[in-house]
Amino acid sequence: MPSKRSSSRERTRRYRERMRARGLRRIELWVPNTCAPGFAEEAHRQALALANSPYEKDDQAFVDAILIDLDDLDE
Repeated sequence: MPSKRSSSRERTRRYRERMRARGLRRIELWVPNTCAPGFAEEAHRQALALANSPYEKDDQAFVDAILIDLDDLDE
């Protein structure tokens, strides 16, 4: 006797259809593994390089300019 619950494949298909109908598309995104050996050291090295850059103030001003305040999204 077939199950009344839909399979996870079918639920996933319907979910993706709803998202596409909203004008969205699925993407795959690879990000650094923060648990990988050496990650913390490399992140620290890069942070120091940015902090010691002659362009640090301009870089920080750019980041500050493009940041959004997540609290403002509720208004």
